[in-house]
Amino acid sequence: MTPDSFDELLSLVGPHLLRVDYSREPISPIIRLGITLRFLAAGDSMTSLSYAFRVGLSTVSECIAETTKVIWTVLRQKVLPVPNQEMWRNIATHFEDRWQFHNCTGAIDGKHIQIQAPPNSGSEFYNYKGHHSIVLLAVADSQYVFTLVDVGASGRQSDGGIFSKSQIGQKLKENLLNLPPPRRISSERPELPYVFVGDEAFPLLTNLLRPFPGKTLDIEKRVYNYRLSRARLVIENTFGILSSRWRVLRKPIIAKLENVDNIVKASVSLHNYLMLQKNNRFYFTPDLVDRALPDNTILPGAWRQEGSIFQSLGRCGSNNHGTQATYTGCS
Repeated sequence: MTPDSFDELLSLVGPHLLRVDYSREPISPIIRLGITLRFLAAGDSMTSLSYAFRVGLSTVSECIAETTKVIWTVLRQKVLPVPNQEMWRNIATHFEDRWQFHNCTGAIDGKHIQIQAPPNSGSEFYNYKGHHSIVLLAVADSQYVFTLVDVGASGRQSDGGIFSKSQIGQKLKENLLNLPPPRRISSERPELPYVFVGDEAFPLLTNLLRPFPGKTLDIEKRVYNYRLSRARLVIENTFGILSSRWRVLRKPIIAKLENVDNIVKASVSLHNYLMLQKNNRFYFTPDLVDRALPDNTILPGAWRQEGSIFQSLGRCGSNNHGTQATYTGCS
């Protein structure tokens, strides 16, 4: 990040990191923030951070635990506000302009984040992929900014349970996400709902679209799948940026479960904070993400060269669609 971005971030979180110690001089907010950012961005061990900043090992652990919690608490309302109908319409306009997908309010996906097995947790967080994890379920807009996040589901849960039990899934099914009412995309067509797009892991709902299954599809279904996959690349690239910039997520996180949640939440909020900066050239460059070329081919982004460390969810529901989705013409 630029010095100006760091100073602004310090002005926001610094007052919440002040400590009063009458026996010795407390560690300043700038050092606390520096330790935490180094931990998140480089994935350094707490032992190496202890030597680098010349503070005790337990102090490093305490600084990271407190500062990540403060970062999430302070930045949450600033960079992850509750979307209203006007915000959803603006996102849909950008999706239509950039990815030619109408009424799209975001791309959704979930990823397993590897952790060290919590004490006395048994197999609660042990997933079918062979390691312990929590799940980050998120929605991103066309500018690679997270709009909705749900962190902390145990990796042992079935993929269908992760989506249905998440706040995102529950509010989507109960129509509590403030989505705008359906609109016509042309005078010859019926009103269509505003939707999120996901891969085949997600169920087909009125406001959640997924690809048509199968290989022998007619031309209209193949075009639809192509358009949907282009729009869904947004969330893949958002996760790619997140893992390439906050490298603590690229290996098992060794911390208490509560602290793991705060580490992931802080990384997400810092991602949004830097993406929303006018001068974000140090954090984001166009070659970092997939790009659509004039011949409609996709040029892979630079983050893919490192390989994705996030493992996707499996199927989050059956291939069967609901009657309401059929009625609205979304099947």
